[in-house]
Amino acid sequence: EFVVLVGINLLREGLDLPEVSLVVVLDADKQGFLRSKSSLMQVAGRAARHVGGEVILYGDKTTDAMDYLIKETARRRKVQETFNKKHGITPKTVYKSVDNIMQTTAVADNIAEEKYNTKSSRRGTDFDELDKQMAVEIIRQEMLEAAEKLEFEIAAKLRDQIDKLEKELETSF
Repeated sequence: EFVVLVGINLLREGLDLPEVSLVVVLDADKQGFLRSKSSLMQVAGRAARHVGGEVILYGDKTTDAMDYLIKETARRRKVQETFNKKHGITPKTVYKSVDNIMQTTAVADNIAEEKYNTKSSRRGTDFDELDKQMAVEIIRQEMLEAAEKLEFEIAAKLRDQIDKLEKELETSF
C-alpha cells in the first residue's frame, strides 16, 4: 500500500494513479514549465478522481494560471454535481492494485524514455566544427522554444545536452 508518493513532474505525465487524494504544488505562483494553466489543471486533475481529493497551491500571490484553475475547477464541479444529482449517481473513488499501478508506470516510463531518446537539437550532437559555446547558446534557445510550446520532455533533453557541453567546456580550459 502506498501512503505517500512524492514526484516531480510525475503526476503530469499521464500515469494512472486514481487513489491520489492530495496534490500539493509548491511555488505555484512561480512562472515556469509546470505552472502554466494546462499543467496546473493536469496536476490538479490527479486528485479529482478521488472522492475526497484536494489540491493545495502554495504561493505568495495568485497568478492567472492559479485563478483559472480555481474558477475552472469550481465550474466543472458544479456541472458534475448537477449531472450526478439528475442521474442519481454517488461518486466513488477508483481503486487499483499496486501491481496494476506498477505495470502502468512501467509502460509510461518506456514511452517517456523512447520520446526522450529520440529528441535532440536540430544541430545534432557533433560540434567539432562549431564552437561549443555557440552550440550552447543555440541549444539554449531551442530549449526555451520547446518550453514555450509546453514540450517539456524535449526541453529537458536539450537542457541535458547543454549541461554536457558546458562540462566539456569546463574541462577543456
